[in-house]
Amino acid sequence: MSSKRIIQAFLPALFSLCAALSGTSAIAQTPASQPSAGGLPAHSPFDIPYGMPLSLQSANQALEAAEAEAARHGWPEAIAVTDPSGELVAFAKMDNTQNSSPKIALRKAATAARFRRDTRTFYNAFEAGHTYAATLDPSVVASPGGYPLVIGGKIVGAIGCSGGSGDQDADICKAGADALK
Repeated sequence: MSSKRIIQAFLPALFSLCAALSGTSAIAQTPASQPSAGGLPAHSPFDIPYGMPLSLQSANQALEAAEAEAARHGWPEAIAVTDPSGELVAFAKMDNTQNSSPKIALRKAATAARFRRDTRTFYNAFEAGHTYAATLDPSVVASPGGYPLVIGGKIVGAIGCSGGSGDQDADICKAGADALK
């Protein structure tokens, strides 16, 4: 058998082996259809209108309720309250809170305010493999612990908490949001 015939005989097997080792298919495949982007709901699930920014008094009321809940559990938290555009209105950093928490709390609050939804929504999307949210805005936080603040059916700001687990942060935020109801 000539060397040319030997090479021709082994090329398909060699190509398949290389493809298997690289994790790609030996033949490029085009999907028959594009993956769903979540379907078309009848209306936006995040259509709460924006209202006038909350007052400093209301921001402090939410902040104090969240801080009291964190203290009750012994969870050192950073807590940020923003206006509807995500700008800081009130802030507290409890003793022994990790140094990264203040910026994370503010980013969670800003995400909740600007996108009109609980930051857990982004977390759930990432967990389900839908990482598109990372392409929307580089400051999006996909972690529980950011809640819109709603008064009179309108978003007046948001609260973000950081320092514990995502669920702990969310519980603290919920206490702050509930204080304004």
